[in-house]
Amino acid sequence: MKKVLVIGSSGAGKSTFARRLHKATGLELVHLDKLYWKPNWVETTDKNEWRKTLAEVLKGDKWIIDGNYGSTMEMRIEASDTVILLDMPRTVCVYRILKRMAFYRKGERLDMAEGCDEKFDWEFIKWTWNYPKQSKPKVEELLKRFENEKTIIRLKSKKEIENFFAKYSNTSVIK
Repeated sequence: MKKVLVIGSSGAGKSTFARRLHKATGLELVHLDKLYWKPNWVETTDKNEWRKTLAEVLKGDKWIIDGNYGSTMEMRIEASDTVILLDMPRTVCVYRILKRMAFYRKGERLDMAEGCDEKFDWEFIKWTWNYPKQSKPKVEELLKRFENEKTIIRLKSKKEIENFFAKYSNTSVIK
């Protein structure tokens, strides 16, 4: 477990999980949101620039990358040795999004680009609610393609996450 990709719906807990894994392993932690977004929620418009930035990160020997971004998912899976899918129920994800919006209201998150204050965003909530039907099938298709080449770990609850850390914390796999 040297090149780890943490994926899942918004609100699934990717950044929190990735930070915890970083503390356990010491692997470099990369939040895609910090790379992708410009201040005031301006998207990276130059897709070639985005892919080049990501390609530089993927050249590293050891890393944890958290984030979705379907346009570059395949290249990240190809470069990883382990993919961890946080497959939480959509009600949990939407609840966490609402909680995050309230907690960080008009403030910045550590895992987000500078100048991107948290705000209420109805479209983002709808996107999160629709993730299981609109985005997840594409993720599942990619994971199926790579299932014989990569270690794929699917965690569906807080308990499974705790069991993951309990299981691997005393092994060389996570160190």
